[in-house]
Amino acid sequence: MAAGKWTALVWIALAELFALSLWFSASVTGPELRELWSLTTRTEAWLSASVPFGFIIGTLISVYFGISDRFNARKVFALAALAGAMVNGLLTVTDSAAIGIILRILTGVTLAGVYPTAVKLLSQWFPTKRGLALGILIAALTLGSSLPHFISIFFSSVDWKLVIFVSSLLALAAAGIMNWVVVDEPAAPKRMVFSFKLMKQVLVNKPVMLANYGYFGHMWELYAMWTWLPVFLAASFASYSSQVSPTIIAFASFVSIGVAGAVGCILGGLVADKLGRSRLTILSLVVSASCSVIIGFTFGQTLWLTLTVAVIWGMFVISDSAQFSAAVTEFAEVPYVGTALTFQMCIGFLITIFSINLIPVVQSIIGWKWVFALLSIGPVFGIISMMKFRTYEIEADSK
Repeated sequence: MAAGKWTALVWIALAELFALSLWFSASVTGPELRELWSLTTRTEAWLSASVPFGFIIGTLISVYFGISDRFNARKVFALAALAGAMVNGLLTVTDSAAIGIILRILTGVTLAGVYPTAVKLLSQWFPTKRGLALGILIAALTLGSSLPHFISIFFSSVDWKLVIFVSSLLALAAAGIMNWVVVDEPAAPKRMVFSFKLMKQVLVNKPVMLANYGYFGHMWELYAMWTWLPVFLAASFASYSSQVSPTIIAFASFVSIGVAGAVGCILGGLVADKLGRSRLTILSLVVSASCSVIIGFTFGQTLWLTLTVAVIWGMFVISDSAQFSAAVTEFAEVPYVGTALTFQMCIGFLITIFSINLIPVVQSIIGWKWVFALLSIGPVFGIISMMKFRTYEIEADSK
């Protein structure tokens, strides 16, 4: 069993990494799509926000029908990744911004069948050491989300469609891994049908809702940072020197978001299992909020200074993400764990739409120096919530 669960973790994480490459596959090719689809600043922002919007729709459907509780999570993941690969691939044959945004929304819908179900799968395999396991999963998610930046280093100069094509192939591989390689946990709990009574149990569970509030503050910052940090780096590097190539910008984005974020997730999981989820989340939120304020002052400065702050921010902005989900799986009763996780992610990603769209509007008014400071509002809210959550965590540990 011990060896089996770690094998399952490796394969589930690999499938997650591949499938989540769909998330930013179109955003990375933004300059090409801007010209092809005649995008304005506002429509480009909506292109970035379309996947979270679709994810929300998908999670609402999942919550209403209890998909993650009623059906085999492994099969749901495989079908969702397959559908996502197909929808994403259609981007290469459209020249309309409206159709492109619709396809990105549909991609988000499919990813709602990937992320929450993977979390639930791991919570079944890891009744203990769940923090580390989920940390590794979110590390895979982080690397997968930033993977298009890495792919673009090799293919963007050839054809932007290759970035889309490769990400779709990776999602197909994810579907195959989940369907034919990953096995079901031997003692998987009985699947439950969704009902509004289950939703009520989520809402009245105080520690679960405090973990949710912490997650909501975290999400206000996370995806807006992931979406606009590459744009900030491009503008900052260009301000410092006109000789900086797009390859360097893509590599800097991949390192800041993907590599640093993956390291942060794994270390965060280790620390959380030893010191507690509340302590880790509070530390992460404090550091990430500080970086969101500091990084603006590095704009146009030497590349290494800007990149150093970006890497630290990239590490801490995601290091706590898995722990909010882990907290929910620990304080929610088994029959409504899937519903509780999906609800958490649904509201969290709804919040990202507002912060993603707010950044370009405010940036046009106050510039890059101060705009990311707006993202610190979320972590401050999250810190307050997790300080209250700690009371329940201490009480549970003492039993």
